[in-house]
Amino acid sequence: MPREIKTTVTYLQLNFPYRRVLVGRAQGQVALLRAESPPLHFYRYLFDTIGSDYYWVSRKGLDDDNLRSLIHHRSCEIFVPMFEGAPAGLAELKAHDPSHFEISFFGLIPELVGKGLGAYFLDQVLLGLSARDIQRATLETCTLDHPRALPLYQKFGFEPYGQSERVLVVD
Repeated sequence: MPREIKTTVTYLQLNFPYRRVLVGRAQGQVALLRAESPPLHFYRYLFDTIGSDYYWVSRKGLDDDNLRSLIHHRSCEIFVPMFEGAPAGLAELKAHDPSHFEISFFGLIPELVGKGLGAYFLDQVLLGLSARDIQRATLETCTLDHPRALPLYQKFGFEPYGQSERVLVVD
């Protein structure tokens, strides 16, 4: 039976140039890959595995055509960190215009949370955006996300610019 969960959403922005934060690197082999038009089953695996503890539900009910139109759209970029040869997370970026990118989704596979990979991954994503002529990156987090998500984003220079209340309907 579906139930409602209330959450507070915080909207954050980072104005460029990015002032790099010194971060350590996760122990082990790490590579960041851009997933060009990833297979839907691979995207769903990452989305469900990363988001299951945090109520990532916005893409769960989408049929193949609707999901494909979102993640294969020219304004969407997907990055996957590889740790020790296996997918470790997901960063989905959406270009609103050439000067503004939104980080739509950002997270790690549960087994890798707390190992320093998140900070390294976010730094690499922001460095990649810095190589472009952008002025601003935005993202949102909520009280259902990992408790270290908001402090991590703020450590990297993201500043809150608004909040709202949202009700999610989950199974």
